[in-house]
Amino acid sequence: MEHVPDGVASQGRGVLSVTELNARVRVLVEGGLGLTWVGGEISNFTRAASGHCYFSLKDEAAQVRCVMFRGRAQLLDWQPANGAQVEVRASASFYEPRGEFQLSVDFMRRAGLGALYEAFERLKRKLAMEGLFDAARKRPIPTFARVVGVITSPRAAALRDVLSTLRRRMPSQRVILYPTPVQGEGAAARIAAALAAAASHGEADVLILCRGGGSIEDLWAFNDEALARAVAASSVPVVSGIGHETDFTIVDFVADARAPTPTAAAELASPDGAALRRRLDALARSLVGRWREGQDRRLQRLDLAQRRLRHPAERLARQREQIGHVKRRLLMAATRDIRSRGVRLSHAAHRLSLARPRSAPLASRLAALGEALRRGAGDAVRERALRVAALGAQLGQLNPEAVLRRGYALVRDGAGAIVTEAGALRPGEPIVVTVAVGQIAARVESVRED
Repeated sequence: MEHVPDGVASQGRGVLSVTELNARVRVLVEGGLGLTWVGGEISNFTRAASGHCYFSLKDEAAQVRCVMFRGRAQLLDWQPANGAQVEVRASASFYEPRGEFQLSVDFMRRAGLGALYEAFERLKRKLAMEGLFDAARKRPIPTFARVVGVITSPRAAALRDVLSTLRRRMPSQRVILYPTPVQGEGAAARIAAALAAAASHGEADVLILCRGGGSIEDLWAFNDEALARAVAASSVPVVSGIGHETDFTIVDFVADARAPTPTAAAELASPDGAALRRRLDALARSLVGRWREGQDRRLQRLDLAQRRLRHPAERLARQREQIGHVKRRLLMAATRDIRSRGVRLSHAAHRLSLARPRSAPLASRLAALGEALRRGAGDAVRERALRVAALGAQLGQLNPEAVLRRGYALVRDGAGAIVTEAGALRPGEPIVVTVAVGQIAARVESVRED
């Protein structure tokens, strides 16, 4: 169900007021027809003081009222006029108080430009895919070009701007004009021919391809594919300066450098002579200042060297004086060393004489000690002989053989062990009895333990 704005009341069931009708029509029109392109001829065109544009768009059978508000109208780079065939992008609107249907225009272009824009975008995509727009293939613009070639129409205002800029910036630069039409039938081919001629002559270090601003139709020669490929294949770097800052052509994308205007193109192709002169003046002042500083330092070093410079005779005298001084010092040092060594030698001789033994007292002491040693040794020998004799007597008394000679006997059992107790033997057990002379083998007949 259609929306009816608040405050709109029905005067009767099934009967709509004009307000209700217009409200429903506005909802239907504005909701059912979105943003769309419409083509026709402009009539009754008026630009109000507010900046809004009012006009009608018509064809052979109908017309529709249109409005283009100031914010959109001021973006146009051309002036709409009655009788112009245009294409507008607009949305439908319905003005309820007067019951008027109109189009609110968002964008306007001259009829036929849609196809041109499509061709432009199609060629742009094609050449971009081939790499003709890549920055890697573009050559740097010479900083100090000696000869600048200008490709444009001799009657173009852009040529005057370029020449005046080149003359102002670098009067010594040589400028060669390669005249060619820059608009109209066959302009693209003739521009390409001029470009080829400039490259074949080999005189110019950089080429400026320029023309003033205009409509898309006026600049269309610079959107030609053959011309774009000729610019890309040029052996001389190309600077494009076509139209205004907002104008873009295919040649701008292919050129080695793009300037927003012809004047800016001339500035890219030539150094700033005034800035260079200021830079050279500053460098010259700096060089002179550094040279003077260097001279001052060298003169100062020369003064110091002169003060240090002496006559050879004076230097020989000073050296003889130094040698004599050194000789005296050596003699004094040698004398002191000899004296010191003499004193040390005297002290050593004195200590040696004190440490040397006296032989006569020592000989008599040695003889006395030898005599005492002989006496002591004889007494010791005799004392030890007596002691040995006593020990021998004691040993003889303890000898078992001596005991046996007194009638005693030594009894051993069958294993050879000495028998000290009778209980250690058994009747019938063999024994050996050792006497003073010989041994007796016997057998035990009985054992008695007392």
